[in-house]
Amino acid sequence: MSRLHPYLNFNGQGFAAMNFYHSIFGGELKTQSYGESGQARKESEKKLLMHAELKTDNFTILASDGNEEHKVTMGNSVNMCLVGNEAKQLTDYFNKLAEGGKITMPLAKQFWGDTYGMLTDKFGIHWMVNISAK
Repeated sequence: MSRLHPYLNFNGQGFAAMNFYHSIFGGELKTQSYGESGQARKESEKKLLMHAELKTDNFTILASDGNEEHKVTMGNSVNMCLVGNEAKQLTDYFNKLAEGGKITMPLAKQFWGDTYGMLTDKFGIHWMVNISAK
């Protein structure tokens, strides 16, 4: 069985972002800095996130910080899409992800019958939440 794991890249906010997502989704978070891995090429890279894995019962998110060798440009080409029929849980995720960010489309009933909304979180990551109609 194959699985898709979204991999997020940050500009020095990787630890903060992954701790934020962990506080919302729960699960197990494993992190390693460039310093801990021995891969830092400069003193300034030692505290950057080399790799993180947030593993929940339903999905896994991977992440790292960029550096001079691996530049990160934040954009709108990637969206994290949470889908399910657990309205309370998904609404709670949406509201928590929106804290400090910007809701671009409030959660609302849509023409296809589901409840759907979009936001950009405080780290610049774009999220879609689709609550399936029963």
